[in-house]
Amino acid sequence: MTHQILAAAASTVGGGERWTFYILAPVAVLCAIGMVWARNAVHSALFLVVTMLCLGVFYLVQAGPFIGFVQIIVYTGAIMMLFLFVLMLVGRDASDSLIETLRGQRTAAIVLGLGFAGLLSAGLAEALGHVRPVDLAAANQAGNVQGIARLLFTNYVFAFEVTSALLITAAVGAMLLAHVEKRKEDKVSQPAMMRARFAPGNYPAPKPGPGVFPTSDSVATPARMPEGTPAARSISKILPQRELTAREAAPKGTEG
Repeated sequence: MTHQILAAAASTVGGGERWTFYILAPVAVLCAIGMVWARNAVHSALFLVVTMLCLGVFYLVQAGPFIGFVQIIVYTGAIMMLFLFVLMLVGRDASDSLIETLRGQRTAAIVLGLGFAGLLSAGLAEALGHVRPVDLAAANQAGNVQGIARLLFTNYVFAFEVTSALLITAAVGAMLLAHVEKRKEDKVSQPAMMRARFAPGNYPAPKPGPGVFPTSDSVATPARMPEGTPAARSISKILPQRELTAREAAPKGTEG
């Protein structure tokens, strides 16, 4: 009786689940296509984040809260944010996308991608066409999380380890994509930096320190020259210069 109730519940789709799929399915597909076609690595990662969020919502509406929250928290909230952090930290220019860090990596990526797509298609065809889910109540008798953990680390431990290896491979691939090799002529040596600093027209010495006034000790307050005028080199151009009062702007010894 329990199996008949579960089968009947699985065969019916509610209105909320249907409309959620109608709205989010096109978004997930478009973002998946954008992830593949985006030239910028950061944009591609953002598209993948949206796709993963849509998958998490699909799991939740299909009564899979554990895998839904794992999809959102672990994959979207941790792994993809780590990839985005690394990409934004080291920088990634779209003009470098035509440079192959590893020889033949595009051909290998196309072959592996087609093979992976074939494996997914074969697995989905077999699962949807010839396999019927049974004994779900027995597997979840101790709890959904406990049942998933028992099956994951017993019957499917090899697949779990292979998935871990794929995640490590993805992390290494993100590092290779983010790595930008500088040419030898672009690298500036220390003697070259020293000669450029002491070239005619430059000011190699540090700027004079800020002046200390009776009413202010701010770094935005300029220092005074011996004659009492503000020193032009004492304030950085990015800092707003504080307005001097008539008393402070007067030369020393003339304040009355």
